[in-house]
Amino acid sequence: MVSQASARRVLPGFHLTLGYALTYLCLIVLIPLSAVFLKTFHMGWADFWAVISSPRVVASYKLSFGTSLLAAAINAVFGLLLAWVLVRYTFPGKRVIDALVDLPFALPTAVAGIALTALYAGNGWVGQYLEPHGIQVAFKPLGILVALIFIGLPFVVRTVQPVLEDVETELEEAAASLGANRLKTFVHVVLPIIFPALLTGFALAFARAVGEYGSVIFIAGNIPMVSEITPLMIISQLEQYHYNGATAIAVVMLVISFLLLLAINGLQAWTAKRTGRAS
Repeated sequence: MVSQASARRVLPGFHLTLGYALTYLCLIVLIPLSAVFLKTFHMGWADFWAVISSPRVVASYKLSFGTSLLAAAINAVFGLLLAWVLVRYTFPGKRVIDALVDLPFALPTAVAGIALTALYAGNGWVGQYLEPHGIQVAFKPLGILVALIFIGLPFVVRTVQPVLEDVETELEEAAASLGANRLKTFVHVVLPIIFPALLTGFALAFARAVGEYGSVIFIAGNIPMVSEITPLMIISQLEQYHYNGATAIAVVMLVISFLLLLAINGLQAWTAKRTGRAS
């Protein structure tokens, strides 16, 4: 007779499904990443350090990680506002705006880069009004930030939106009946519920931005020490057939990204535990 625990399982056999999951994870994620590290081991420490610490590469680290963190933070704020509007209000064109949120997912990144460059260039629809005031977007770090905000926004909206939909409005009404104003209600009632999801959206937007290439390469200008992103440094090393150098830079990006995501996930777990929502 099948036990109750076995009857509740949708997939057959914990050990079998776990084995398939781990095998798939190894083939798709762990083995390719291990190959990057193994390729780097062919370099001596002196050569490895010379590649990853060159001024041009270090400048690209600062630009890539700095703009990615800033873009993810901006998306966390405005993505939350957009998700709030889509969940809490009904207005004409709501379905159109909701569909447009997913556009960066479907749009080829190269197309996004060309469109943003045409829009913010000195003779573009928007750039022609900004440059007379000393604001140059295209071919500057600011253009990279705009591109990363564009491709990262849907991650925050789609992560926060379902959580907001599940928040019971009775909680807000109870807080209002106890004398809390709108700001206190949001900070003390709504925000603790959605904060883990907001952190997840932030992490996803940051992860996408760090490795972004197609939408950035056109609007960046690729000026050495000014607007060169780290993925471009990797491509440059590959074009020169310096495969060890490319993998060395990739390893640094991988380690820094992993540590940052680990810190974000740790903060998310701590927040969920603190609010009593840990699984």
